[in-house]
Amino acid sequence: MKHLFRKVSSVDVLKDGFVLRVHFDDGTVKNIDVEPVLYGELYGPLRVKELFDKVTVDDEVGTLVWPNGADFDPDMLYRWEEYVDTFAAQMKKGDYAVR
Repeated sequence: MKHLFRKVSSVDVLKDGFVLRVHFDDGTVKNIDVEPVLYGELYGPLRVKELFDKVTVDDEVGTLVWPNGADFDPDMLYRWEEYVDTFAAQMKKGDYAVR
């Protein structure tokens, strides 16, 4: 993946499902449904809405983070549509290794 070096500037949790409105430093705003990748030890716990809703932006690295240590690469979030299917397939089958 060629890095775009985008950063997340803010995030809003939308009330239905596991959708986030993510604001990027270039002014782009995307609604991202992360539900397809919420599996495994790190991301699985985010299916508990109370934990999911505690998402914040780490200003130092410019990405989304949760209290349990889960986070997403900001470039992957920016290009979510390109990566979600592959990422979801890996998470569902337990293939958590970073490629």
